[in-house]
Amino acid sequence: MKVALLLGIATLSLGAASPAPQKVDLLIRGGTIYTGSAEPFVGDVAITGDRIVAVRRHADVDAARVIDASGMIVAPGFIDPHTHMGGDLASDDAQKRLVPAFLMQGVTTAFIGNDGGGSPDVAHVLGSAASRPVGINYAAYVGFGAVREKVVGEADRAPSGAELAQMKTLVASAMCEGALGLSTGLFYAPQSFAKTDEVVALAREAGKRGGVYDSHIRDESSYTVGLAAAIDEAIAIGRQGGLPAHISHIKALGVDVQGQAPAIIAKIEAARRAGQNVTADQYPWSASGTSLVASLMPLWAQDGGRPALLGRFDDPALAAKLRAGITENLRKRGGADKLLIVEGKYANRTLADVAKELGQDPVTAAISVIRIGDPGVVSFNQSEADIAKFMRQPWVMTSSDASGGHPRVYGSFARKYDKYTRIDRVITLRQFIERSSALTADTFGLAGRGHLQRGAFADVVVFDPASYAARATYEQPTLLAQGVRTVVVNGVVALDHGALTGKAAGRALAHMPTAGTCR
Repeated sequence: MKVALLLGIATLSLGAASPAPQKVDLLIRGGTIYTGSAEPFVGDVAITGDRIVAVRRHADVDAARVIDASGMIVAPGFIDPHTHMGGDLASDDAQKRLVPAFLMQGVTTAFIGNDGGGSPDVAHVLGSAASRPVGINYAAYVGFGAVREKVVGEADRAPSGAELAQMKTLVASAMCEGALGLSTGLFYAPQSFAKTDEVVALAREAGKRGGVYDSHIRDESSYTVGLAAAIDEAIAIGRQGGLPAHISHIKALGVDVQGQAPAIIAKIEAARRAGQNVTADQYPWSASGTSLVASLMPLWAQDGGRPALLGRFDDPALAAKLRAGITENLRKRGGADKLLIVEGKYANRTLADVAKELGQDPVTAAISVIRIGDPGVVSFNQSEADIAKFMRQPWVMTSSDASGGHPRVYGSFARKYDKYTRIDRVITLRQFIERSSALTADTFGLAGRGHLQRGAFADVVVFDPASYAARATYEQPTLLAQGVRTVVVNGVVALDHGALTGKAAGRALAHMPTAGTCR
């Protein structure tokens, strides 16, 4: 009897044996995990195919490959909601399409078509990735500026009724093709010629289809309506258009508005308390990036585009008015020594240096340079106090506004961590990670992105908290960031041991329009 009982116990033990470990493709083991929505913990992230299958303290799995992340930070791949990388993503150059500057910072998703520049042919923009593989995921806006120029041109006038209807149709079609929403750059001519109601009419088409209104506001300084009124306008467009309003690269630009961050924050907080969805993004640099024309030329002088502008340079009747306008805009920017030209014949020289070289005053020198072309400039115009105040807001996410000649292309996320998180302690590490990933994904409805959780797409960054930093500077803007060890894009290792693998695993992310709004 006793022997039989023992045999029965043995049989039960054999029958209760643990199942074989789950087989997975990749295991990131032993790092400090920030999921995007929870307190950090040391643990493992297991990946099969393009999805995360486990995020826990110990994942008992059989992995084809194990990455030791001991001492590292493991986070959701970063998401950049404001870039100008469309050209690189559609390039014939496969290396450019990898977007190394972003992968080296842990950025796995970017938005393009910002500032009103997004092509109305969104199907083509998103479809490009099928034949030209890309290194990161991307979503695209339809641009108010591109739509307006297609229908109205560059003139300072309102559209006719028929033209407005045509513009609305273009926005609606773009939304049905997968646009994320409508972007504007109301500071820039010819978009600046549009009145608020025109923008609302087009924003409403995006809103009907579940889109977002993203705006480089009409004035970040004191050029026209002023910073405060421009914020009010963006909020009003979102409210009247029936869609979330997002403020691009929020800032107080120029000597006239520095120190206004608390008042601007209060306006946005009031709208949010009233139930409106208002958010913003920010790049962590005290210098903005734009063109010399946009920085200095009065809007009236830009009516009709570049040919008309050049003609006005040679009109003696306009000389005094033009010089007065340029002089005033130069004052707002802080003077000729605060404008660093980053393209063309005078690259890497300030406007003050160019003026001295040409033996001209700064206004005449600016005109001389613009006659040759419209180079990009870096404009030193923000205060660190304003930057910090905006950065602390829970509705402000990380962005780069990546554009040529500025170190923000190569270092924005890395700089925000190194300077504002690690050194200056403006925000915490968890805040940095969540406002660089989960907040952006959740705000813009990127399903399955921005979080490390079971079932999510496997976009992951592993970085060294001791060495992750930007190397790019204003003098050397194309130096790659350091400190990122591994980047995974849709389950594929795109950066391994700090080096690009050359694998292009990014995808075009089409926004799904509201059901029943597209035929």
